[in-house]
Amino acid sequence: MKSDCLPFSQIPHTTKLFTDFLSYSPQLRQFFPHSPRFSEWFRDERAALNYDAKRRERMCAALERQNASWDASPKTMENIARMKAGASAVVTGQQVGLFGGPLFSLFKALSAVKLAEQASDAGVDCVPVFWLATEDHDLEEINHVAVPGSDWALHSVAAKSTGQLNAPVGTIKFGNEIEEATRQVAELLGESEINDVLSEAYRPGETFGTAFARLFSRLFSDWGVILLDASDPELHRIAEPIYRTAIECTSDLDSKLEARGKALEAAGYHQQVKVTPSSTLLFTLNDGARVPIHRQPGGATATIGFVIGEQELSQAELLNRISSAPENFSPNVLLRPVVQDYLLPTLAYAGGAAEIAYFAQVGEVYQTLLGRITPIMPRFSGTILEAKPKAVLERFNLRLTDVFRGLESLRETLAEQAMEQILQKSFDAAESALQNAMTPIRESLANLDKTLVESAATAESKMLYQLRGLRSKAARAELRHSEVLQRKAEILSNMLYPNKSLQEREIGGIYFLARHGNDFLRELHDAIQTDCLDHQILSPE
Repeated sequence: MKSDCLPFSQIPHTTKLFTDFLSYSPQLRQFFPHSPRFSEWFRDERAALNYDAKRRERMCAALERQNASWDASPKTMENIARMKAGASAVVTGQQVGLFGGPLFSLFKALSAVKLAEQASDAGVDCVPVFWLATEDHDLEEINHVAVPGSDWALHSVAAKSTGQLNAPVGTIKFGNEIEEATRQVAELLGESEINDVLSEAYRPGETFGTAFARLFSRLFSDWGVILLDASDPELHRIAEPIYRTAIECTSDLDSKLEARGKALEAAGYHQQVKVTPSSTLLFTLNDGARVPIHRQPGGATATIGFVIGEQELSQAELLNRISSAPENFSPNVLLRPVVQDYLLPTLAYAGGAAEIAYFAQVGEVYQTLLGRITPIMPRFSGTILEAKPKAVLERFNLRLTDVFRGLESLRETLAEQAMEQILQKSFDAAESALQNAMTPIRESLANLDKTLVESAATAESKMLYQLRGLRSKAARAELRHSEVLQRKAEILSNMLYPNKSLQEREIGGIYFLARHGNDFLRELHDAIQTDCLDHQILSPE
């Protein structure tokens, strides 16, 4: 693949926190002890990584069991054996979206692979791990995937599987309805080997989590990516000390999180999650639904009260519940990375802009509960520029940033480019003539009365505005007479900036696997440069 870089500063909606992290701005360093340059610190970080031997043994046994159940490759089982023997891990993770979710899910897995390879090549034995967020309870976020059809429009395919409201998605099993979803997506993708892989993974009896795991186990078999199902009861039993400490220290942690939030805002950054005096870092299952645990106001005493739904209980009662049934508890978004890095020998985490914002907040939680802050690395980010959209961009001399201006602006730009050459030249000539004519007028006025120079500049600006407005009207008239141009604008928008968002966030990765075959992931892997922190525009050869 050919790769071109696009700085994130040129991409709409990029936060100041994210761009300052990529440049490792001095004012942001108080929130991140490590730079986004992996090569600068991974050797030292491995020396600081302290991971309990018994926990390592229990975790590797659980990972062996989980991955074997998903028909993991020999390479994956070999990597688990390496971890058991002392290897560290580069971790990433994602919600278990239907059919593998958006394109960036593939990017995350490959980012972990590349970073683990870089560390291992330098003598720091390291394996890639993908955390399956099976305990998330927002079914509407993950039960569908968007795939372009032959008409270049985006089509949403959804699994109509349902479960209890707010139940963890890992508990929702597919019935026969999943077969209709796989049929629909196969029609959109056309004849492709990926359809057989999807049918094998997404079948009645599987859950969103197990199907996702089977798919990724197959896709990343050559690299031996270790998959981890966060809902496994054994993992909760291992994490029980962290759950208990999070409750025992809840008042102190909340105070530190609130202080960190204020420090972020004082430095000009946003808080990804607002923390309140009633917050805790845990969820629990309540009649099958995943609900947050709140604490009652009253100070940091041993008898401080907590609330689960309508039920009140003391700290001692809550701690007893955690000890007796830790599988009924799970971390919220600010505790989840800490639990992850208690369970795993994590050298670094590869995440996107939102996850980096979470890490800006959770340093104090890491320090209090683990005594170490896991470094975060920006995951690979890219746009796949296929032949058709690429041809349209080149035909009209456009860049990806032109597409970011929105569909209406894009339509007018294409129409303006397509206007009759003689009309284009006439507008160009008129604008040039106007500017040339006004120059001697301003000079003469300066000699006559300098106060009139500003009036002349204003008059010139107004005339240019009117002329350019007429040019835009002509472009819109051209657009009304050309359905072809409208179609080209829609192709660019749908494929490169769908729903006013980056392609990687909206289009399912399976579309590109179907279009470009088995070599697509290998080509992506080879194109990723871990020291490039820009967004990459990738053109398949």
